[in-house]
Amino acid sequence: MPTTLTLTYEDRLAVLTLHRPEKRNALCHALMDEFDAALNEVAASRAQVLLLAAEGKAFSAGMDLEDLKALATHTAEENHRHSERIAHLFRSLYLFPKVTIAAVQGAAIAGGAGLATLCDFTLATPAASFGYTEVRIGFVPAIVSAFLIHQVGDKDARDLLLTGRIITAEEAWRMRLINEVVAPEALQTRARQLAAELLENSPASLRATKALLRDYHSEAIERDIRLGMEANAGMRKTADFAEGISSFLERRKPRWSE
Repeated sequence: MPTTLTLTYEDRLAVLTLHRPEKRNALCHALMDEFDAALNEVAASRAQVLLLAAEGKAFSAGMDLEDLKALATHTAEENHRHSERIAHLFRSLYLFPKVTIAAVQGAAIAGGAGLATLCDFTLATPAASFGYTEVRIGFVPAIVSAFLIHQVGDKDARDLLLTGRIITAEEAWRMRLINEVVAPEALQTRARQLAAELLENSPASLRATKALLRDYHSEAIERDIRLGMEANAGMRKTADFAEGISSFLERRKPRWSE
């Protein structure tokens, strides 16, 4: 039985809900494994639309603290496996064969921002926020950047990735990172309304259109992911990476090496 998420079905709509509210739905190994299994189940089901949601105040606050601590002692091989795991998670969601909708009610940070924005449609409340904060703690936003640059374009991607700043739902909408800003009380209703609109379309046409969109970008995405994994591996050998993890866990300002 999954412990970090729930998967339910409402006729042809599958609802996948992150279920770690006490951890701000942070990404841990168990969640990534269960997320992957859930995607496989939905892909094989009669559901035609997948709705991704989250319990609690945050959508997903990024990497789990225990996993973050472990990174400090990882070998090069372990770092590579960890990068590949993240890449697999994002790739699977971005290239998912059925239509996906994310309903974002709160903070979506780092890897959490990836999950929130890699869906075909992203709806968010005014309280939602988005940020690719890796540079603040000595990381490289390597894997998510492979997708982000295709979504918002070069200039906005540089802004988000180099500053590491957290943006509001309204600014995310202006950048076309999300599709709609929705009142909190209407978020789930609007998500299901959109799902109902999509379910009126030809299932075969939806699958074929998603496959076409996938094929447009798949070669570039794979190339960019490989580049990102190399950048990740290089950064994890640096003093700034070690200092970034330490300062974050100790809740202090980092002391960079240069």
